[in-house]
Amino acid sequence: MITSNFGSYPAAEPLVGEPGFALQSPAKINLGLRILGSRENGYHDIETIFQEISLADRLEFRPLGYWRLTCTEENLGCGDDNLIAEAARKLAEITEHPFDGAVHLVKRTPVGGGLGGGSSNAAVALLGLAKLWNLNAEPSLLEEIAPEIGADCSFFLQGGLAYATGRGDRLEWLPGAIPGTVVIVIPEFSVSTKWAYEHVEISLTKGEKSSILKSLIWQSDPLSALRRGAVNDFEPAVFARWPELEDIKASLYDAGADLAALSGSGATVFGVFRSRRRAEGAATHFRGRYRTLVCVPVARERANSPSC
Repeated sequence: MITSNFGSYPAAEPLVGEPGFALQSPAKINLGLRILGSRENGYHDIETIFQEISLADRLEFRPLGYWRLTCTEENLGCGDDNLIAEAARKLAEITEHPFDGAVHLVKRTPVGGGLGGGSSNAAVALLGLAKLWNLNAEPSLLEEIAPEIGADCSFFLQGGLAYATGRGDRLEWLPGAIPGTVVIVIPEFSVSTKWAYEHVEISLTKGEKSSILKSLIWQSDPLSALRRGAVNDFEPAVFARWPELEDIKASLYDAGADLAALSGSGATVFGVFRSRRRAEGAATHFRGRYRTLVCVPVARERANSPSC
C-alpha cells in the first residue's frame, strides 16, 4: 500500500456490503497562471499555484479478474483513451501486475472545465490501484508515471496547495490553504485546452518572463496580493471568444469576491470570498443560469514537503 509522502491522502472508504473501497478525486483551481514560454516539442513552460478544493469526484475500486471501467457521465468515454485506463495500463506494465480490476467513476466535476478533473481521476486511479493490487510501490514510482499521463497529475498525487512550474509537473508543496470560501460558476460549454494554447501563443512576449506568483502567495494577505499581481494568461483569448465568461468574473467581483479568475484554460470561473455569507449570496445570483457550487480550499498535512 502507498504510505510515505502520500500519507492517508485520499482516505479510503470501504464499500458497503461488498469488497472494495472508494477514494475521493478532488478538483483544483489555479491561483494565477502564466505562460513563460514554449518548447520545441510543443509543450509550454508555465507558472501557477494549484489549490485543491472540496469539490470532488468519487472513484470506486473492486477486485475483478479482468479490467472494467464505468462512469456516471454519459459524455465521457470509458475506453482505452480514458486517462484512468491509461494510468491503470501504465501501472500494470511497470509493476508486471495483471491489468484487472473494476473502477467506477462517479463524476461531479465538469469535463473540460479547467478544474483538473481528468488529471485528478488518473492520479487517484494510480493510488487506488496500487492499494487494490496490494503493490508495495514507492511514491517515487507513481511520481514517475503521473506526468506521463498529464502535467496536472503530479499535483493530484498529494493535493493541497502547491507552486508549479515546468509543464505544471515541477512542484513545490506549500503549507495550508488560501482563506475563504470558493464559488464555482460552470457554463454549459467547455474550452479545449488545445484551442486555448493555440490562441494564447499570439500574445506571448519574446524573451524570458520572470516568476512572480510564488512571492504573492507568501504575502500576509495573499488574496489581496493575488488580486493585484496575479493573472491568467488564457483570459484575453478565452474572454474574447466567450465574452460571458468575462461577465461572470466581473459579476463575482461585483458580488464581493476578493479574488476572481478563470481556472486553467476554462471554462469554469471562480471567486474566492472571505465571507461565507457573501459567497452564498453570490452563488444564489448565478443559479438558474449556470451550474454553481460553493466549496472550500483544502489544506493537507504532510510528513515533509518535497519539491521536485
